[in-house]
Amino acid sequence: MRKPALTLGLILTMAAAGAAQIPTGGNVFFGYSYSRAEVFSSSPGAPALGFLQPASRLSNFSGWEASAEGKFLPFLGVEIDVSQRYASQSFTLACLLPPGGPPCPAATQTVNSRVLTGMLGPRVSVPIGRFTPFAHALFGGAHISDTNGASNSDTSFSTAIGGGLDYKLIKGVAWRFQGDALHTRFFGAGQNNLRLSTGLVLRF
Repeated sequence: MRKPALTLGLILTMAAAGAAQIPTGGNVFFGYSYSRAEVFSSSPGAPALGFLQPASRLSNFSGWEASAEGKFLPFLGVEIDVSQRYASQSFTLACLLPPGGPPCPAATQTVNSRVLTGMLGPRVSVPIGRFTPFAHALFGGAHISDTNGASNSDTSFSTAIGGGLDYKLIKGVAWRFQGDALHTRFFGAGQNNLRLSTGLVLRF
């Protein structure tokens, strides 16, 4: 599980290092993140024999999100975003004995899931009094790992298109509300989920 996280971190670090200018300002954000996404009991398309069914089921994911923005123009910056969310879901175990034999006794198994994303992209923001609305387009990678009843993992390209609003609390400190359309492609199938986040912003 450590390798996918290191790979995502290396990609983002190399991309950030390629920026030709030094940021003139920016901000860092850390907060709570929520999405409703799929927990996979087995790779979609796998046979039912000996696998937890159904192959996937929607669940509520909760976790954290952290981001940093460096501003190169007054209204334009580059943002690095990392998030991790967790969920669990119960599945029914479906299996059969040798052909012609009776079915196995029904059983329920809980699968724990973790989704890690790391993305980079431009961000546009316009301060209006105590409010700063913003929009961004982020591109990078995502990794999912399911454990307990089933052991599955996959890494895919990911995008997050969305934006939000920062509300200034005091000088250098704000509170953020953010929403993104998060797209991933785990196990060869596309997933489109809404990601909602809120938390503290420190400006510099």
